[in-house]
Amino acid sequence: MTPASQLDATFTALADPTRRAILARLALGEASVTELAQPFAMSQPAISKHLKMLERAGLISRGRDAQRRPCRLEAQPLAEANDWLERYRQLWEANFQRLDALLDEMKAQAKAVTDKNQGKNQGE
Repeated sequence: MTPASQLDATFTALADPTRRAILARLALGEASVTELAQPFAMSQPAISKHLKMLERAGLISRGRDAQRRPCRLEAQPLAEANDWLERYRQLWEANFQRLDALLDEMKAQAKAVTDKNQGKNQGE
């Protein structure tokens, strides 16, 4: 999978609240499909579809433990998505800092004008 298609798959998987809840549960430790399905009012096949999408995106993996097939969180795709978002956060942070500086400058200019006008009024 190319980096762009991996990022697309990650964000597509994260777009659904059920899948995000499954990932949040797996952040606590591995769990079986049955354990993952418990909090949701949906069928086992519906949960399996969500798990397949998470697995295709590389966000989870399934192991084998005798009869049990535990699911576990795979952090790498999330780290890559975070790195991508971080670049934009830094860009916006720099923009906000420039905006703050401009607003401070405008406030200082407005205060200087106000102070000047008050000085003139007191001299009359």
